[in-house]
Amino acid sequence: MSLTSSMQIAQSALITSQLGLQVTSQNLANAATPGYTRQIAMLEAIRGRVSDPHQIGQGVAVTEVRRQIDEALQRRLWNSNSAEYSSAQQLNVLSQLETILNEGTEFDLSTELSSFFSSWTEATTLLDSGPTIVNQGGSLSSFIRNMQSDLIQQREQLEDQIDSQVLRADAILSEIASINGVISSNEIGEAEASGLRDRRDEIVTELAQLIDVTVVESNSGSYDIYSGSTPIVQGARNRGIEVDRVTVNGALTVRVELSADSTPLDISSGSIGGLLASRDGAIDATLEKLDTLASQLIFEVNKLHSTGINKDWLTTTSSTLQVGSSDQTLALNDPNNLTFADLPFSAVNGSFIVNVQNDSGGSSSTPIQIDLDGLTDAGLPGFSEDTSAEDIRLAIDGIEGLNASFDSAGRLVIDSDPGYSFSFSEDSSGALATMGVNSFFTGTQASDIAVREDVTVMLGKMEGDQFIANGTALAMGSLVDQASDGLDGLSITKFWAQQAQEIASDTSSARTRANADRLVRESLDGQRSAVSGVSIDEESINLLEYQRQYQAAAQIITTAQQMFDTLLTLV
Repeated sequence: MSLTSSMQIAQSALITSQLGLQVTSQNLANAATPGYTRQIAMLEAIRGRVSDPHQIGQGVAVTEVRRQIDEALQRRLWNSNSAEYSSAQQLNVLSQLETILNEGTEFDLSTELSSFFSSWTEATTLLDSGPTIVNQGGSLSSFIRNMQSDLIQQREQLEDQIDSQVLRADAILSEIASINGVISSNEIGEAEASGLRDRRDEIVTELAQLIDVTVVESNSGSYDIYSGSTPIVQGARNRGIEVDRVTVNGALTVRVELSADSTPLDISSGSIGGLLASRDGAIDATLEKLDTLASQLIFEVNKLHSTGINKDWLTTTSSTLQVGSSDQTLALNDPNNLTFADLPFSAVNGSFIVNVQNDSGGSSSTPIQIDLDGLTDAGLPGFSEDTSAEDIRLAIDGIEGLNASFDSAGRLVIDSDPGYSFSFSEDSSGALATMGVNSFFTGTQASDIAVREDVTVMLGKMEGDQFIANGTALAMGSLVDQASDGLDGLSITKFWAQQAQEIASDTSSARTRANADRLVRESLDGQRSAVSGVSIDEESINLLEYQRQYQAAAQIITTAQQMFDTLLTLV
């Protein structure tokens, strides 16, 4: 062991102190920098030479400067970011949906339904109430159409957000791939590209806010990014993601897929996952329920109105459904009959009665049988002998005093001969309502529901040979609380109230989930800051330590130099 060795040890301490001071300076300079990960200098004692038993060591060296980070905690934080942004996005969509429904106020669908049916109830005692009923029906129809339009607009806005966020996610993936390439080429040996790694972690955090991802670090230091089990980024290559619109079970939906080979990605979290879930969940479900409500409202009201009559019987009426010429001779329940197959409601086995009276006081009631059992006369499956629109026309046309034909648009037109008038009653088949004969509403769903332009409100009905002046009005008024098979056994008002309650419940659950996910993310964020964040107090202590170490090493060199000079004077 010599004075020269002591000076070399002290020199290593000087160099180490300088490097440590640089690391401390870097940490202090970035104490407030978002996404910065604290760096630490890893010190290691240099052992002495084995050949020299008196050399106890050769000083100290900085083996590497690395980021202080808990990789497992970082991955949990990314997953937490995905969950938080997904739940927050779903809460936002549900809150907007609640605003559109506006239930619980006087400007909601429940109020419009109540007002419409109340107008029929009031018509049982009031004269000249037809215009009021038509106005209420028009208001209800307009409200349903506007709500459907608002829901579709909200869905389109979600799709626009999905498009823009997928583009942003793809740009982030490309940047990750680019940084991967730079890190792989720059990190040599134990050297760590801390700045690049911090930047990469920061944009992975942003990516996790958009989609749920799995991050796997390769031996070269690259991040391989997976969605589920599907690789998206591999090293310096980004396979890319894009939006595709596909038809599933007859409905147009949105999905995210790989640009490279169109592999669909199962994105269940992040902001994009939340948007996809909301679009295919709450929005589509509400649109479907609104369409179901509208179609059953049209059908149930028209069933009653088609057999309604006033004191003055009909001399002419027509259907609203336009039956294609090729469909007129096909059974109403034939799957190949496209006119009827596409309707959300249908006629069933049953019959209706056509009542005819003439000016001389004569009258008749003719039952029209509707055979829709899907069986031939031989009892075999088939539709060839079931009732068609043409069969109905022929049966009505064969009644004395009546003429029935299809106009050029395919509508069934029924006229009476001079001196004759007619009405319908006891329709157990729903065939009249299905074809829109003597109907109140036109359309089949929320987008096209409307009050028939030439409608004459029918308040009365025939029961046997007796005319009840307010029979249809009474039946319409009670329809509000009447269970419907087309509405899962619920009444029209209860069906919609149940949907509104489900949305309110989902919103409340989404709010609770969003708050919980936020708290979890904040907790993990705090844990990461405790591990990887810069502490001014701790760095100040390190600053003092490196300062003292430098001073001490310098003092050793000074002392060794003095001892060496003393030795020289003795020679």
